Amino acid sequence: MTKIDYQRATFLQSAAKLSQLPADRGIEVAVVGRSNAGKSSVLNQLTQNSKLARVSKTPGRTQLINLFGLDTNRRLVDLPGYGYAKVSAALKADWQETLAEYLSDRECLKGLILVMDIRHPLTEFDLNLLDWAMGSDLAVHILLNKADKLSFGAMKDTMRKVSQAIAEMSNEVTCQAFSAIKGTGVKELKEQLDAWYNSPLVGEFEQNKE
Repeated sequence: MTKIDYQRATFLQSAAKLSQLPADRGIEVAVVGRSNAGKSSVLNQLTQNSKLARVSKTPGRTQLINLFGLDTNRRLVDLPGYGYAKVSAALKADWQETLAEYLSDRECLKGLILVMDIRHPLTEFDLNLLDWAMGSDLAVHILLNKADKLSFGAMKDTMRKVSQAIAEMSNEVTCQAFSAIKGTGVKELKEQLDAWYNSPLVGEFEQNKE
């Protein structure tokens, strides 16, 4: 298995709609989560680059699809945060439509990293997102972020409850505790990502023909 060097991640582009995304080839893994769950901090910890993804205390600041390249065939995708972002209902509905379309139509999307605040897991948004993933037969790896905010006992109890809740889901859904602040769980996250990124590349045959 090829180990990916996540520190080589570089910003590729932002997109407001799917038509602006690069060709549907290679492998993408998308990071998504409710506003203020800590998506940007997770990306920055993973890549050891504090400036890769902008961290904001304003919920809903990420309003574009942001793509980061790991190599010529593999990309990390930062999807807009949802939840209690202070935006219009029309814009929020547009975000949800774009997200649903991305999850269902993007052939090179191999898996989702769903970031949750471990103190508030499985919100309505999280459950809706998991439903979308089920419908798209898409694997999901849940990061219960901000684990440093709980005692060890409380963390283990939350892990147990979330594991029970996802046990009956129809597709591959896994979870782990994580702390973007302390780096807890980075190795486990990289192992999951490596497994996805070592899958067959979408469009590889077509690229080789060209």
